[in-house]
Amino acid sequence: MKTNNSTILRTSLFKRVFLAFVLIQLFSLNNAKAQLNVKVNIGSQALWGPVGYDYVDYYYLPEADVYYSVPNAQFVYLKGGKWVFANSLPATYNVDLYSTYVVVVNSPKPYLQHNIYFTKYGKFKHSGRNHDLIRDSNDEKYFVVKGHPKHGGGNGGGNGNGGGKYKSAGNGNQGGNKSEGGNGGGGKKSGGGNGGGGHGKKH
Repeated sequence: MKTNNSTILRTSLFKRVFLAFVLIQLFSLNNAKAQLNVKVNIGSQALWGPVGYDYVDYYYLPEADVYYSVPNAQFVYLKGGKWVFANSLPATYNVDLYSTYVVVVNSPKPYLQHNIYFTKYGKFKHSGRNHDLIRDSNDEKYFVVKGHPKHGGGNGGGNGNGGGKYKSAGNGNQGGNKSEGGNGGGGKKSGGGNGGGGHGKKH
């Protein structure tokens, strides 16, 4: 009788240990999956964007009252009462992207709630830059951004610290009066980043 009780106890203990082991493994697996699902798009962020964010959906620029979609590398602005996606801003938007106030917005289609962002951040229209630029960062994680002076492990060429007006999207050499970053020299360049201007799809 004692032998049977001892066997039952050992069996019960084994089941409990085994169940605990299974639960630990499941928890570890779910935790690993959660870590893999963390969004990161540093390589898609704009050179003129702020450091400190592993993932960004949109930038809102109060000075121009426009948005910039980081995943699409396109500006979003109102035209004829509709929000238009385009690779670059029209010439009427006289904004220096490297000197303007930028708000990071991690929300889908924030332009559909434009009144919220305009009301909250419109007061910063003339505040000037409020962040450290990705272009100027020495953090290695930003070296993956195309156009960064240290992109690809190089020292960068050209006059990457120049000023000027920039209205082109993308992470390559920005359009405007000077080329930016380590992929080219000075001089005038037309078009920037992922393509020239023109109106893209409407959303």
